[in-house]
Amino acid sequence: MRHNKKGNHLGRTASHRKAMLANMAVSLIKHKRIKTTVAKAKALRTYVEPIITKSKSDTTHSRRTVFAFLKDKYAVTELFREISVKVAERPGGYTRILKTGTRLGDNAEMCIIELVDYNTTYASEQKADKTVAKRTRRGKAKSADEPKATAKKEDTAVKEVNEEPKAEAQVEEPKAEDTAKDAEEENAQEDTK
Repeated sequence: MRHNKKGNHLGRTASHRKAMLANMAVSLIKHKRIKTTVAKAKALRTYVEPIITKSKSDTTHSRRTVFAFLKDKYAVTELFREISVKVAERPGGYTRILKTGTRLGDNAEMCIIELVDYNTTYASEQKADKTVAKRTRRGKAKSADEPKATAKKEDTAVKEVNEEPKAEAQVEEPKAEDTAKDAEEENAQEDTK
């Protein structure tokens, strides 16, 4: 029985599996996405995500620890310089597995595993669709756009109300020349007092 044995052995010895996961992790770090089987991708995800978390603190100890797993100094350099900066605010879930169907030869399930922050197609869609919502028990969740829309409706209603009196006022208003004459007459009256 295999109770409490979570790891997938992938049909390999321990040393072969360890070397394969290290090589796949290096490829993922260098190329940002790789094509593999679903079983290997799931095993790689549990292998590489703690390494990426470790790279968030750029210390000598964490660099040596990561190098012990990857055994490639160029991959370690790229991980600490570029990737750790991009994933600094992400609390986990650095990789994404996208299933692509089955392989022609042996019908194995294939997928693409990629670093989440390096796929620009998903990032641009998420930024466009994001709305700030407040969840309440009393009613629907209101997005940040709704108050602006209601404010615009109120502004247009106020403008319509204000436009009607202006039209009447324009008819009744005296010309600028008349107002200037009235002002001169008032100044003359004040001088005589």
